[in-house]
Amino acid sequence: MRIDRIKLVTELAKRDMSQKRLAELSGVSRATINYVRAGKSCSDEVGQKIADALGIDIVKILE
Repeated sequence: MRIDRIKLVTELAKRDMSQKRLAELSGVSRATINYVRAGKSCSDEVGQKIADALGIDIVKILE
């Protein structure tokens, strides 16, 4: 699964949330958050955890 990095950054900005806080809320490592933010793909499970931590449907942040 590939998360759109621009959409991810936009959602983080809307919530005034740092990557560190997203990592804490999602239970995903900061390194993984960095990879996803850089445009790398991730597993479906990681993508869902990120979406859940942001409180949005996964479809809103997919490419």
